[in-house]
Amino acid sequence: MALRELVERYALHVDRRALDDLVELFTPDGVLLVPRPPETLTPTFERHGRDAIRAAMGSLDRYDATLHAVVGHVVGHVIDGADGSASATGVVTCLAHHVLDDRASVWALHYDDHYANDQGVWRFSRRALTVEWIEERPVSHLRRGP
Repeated sequence: MALRELVERYALHVDRRALDDLVELFTPDGVLLVPRPPETLTPTFERHGRDAIRAAMGSLDRYDATLHAVVGHVVGHVIDGADGSASATGVVTCLAHHVLDDRASVWALHYDDHYANDQGVWRFSRRALTVEWIEERPVSHLRRGP
């Protein structure tokens, strides 16, 4: 359940642009790998550490709104270390809606995650985003403001 909450908090913090809270979901040396659509849909651009991840996520400010809907989360292997540490892997499927100028770009995507238990708290140690496809749609109504 803690890993599912981690994944859901990531989506919430992205949509609220709560970047300080978002980067705390990563280990201090965490890695975020993202594609550069439409040139690439596979994770080719790496950001290492919380400051670099914050800078990368700041690019979302160009959108009028976003909504990330987590539609699936499967946890792979959980490994408990002799020192009380733990790590795990997971795959998260998501539909990410990005609205700009009354158009929605909807990305069907998945994350390949590596998690680390950092002093009793689960965090991302590595998160790689792969886009499966992108749809463009009109937006007829958009709530503006906070």
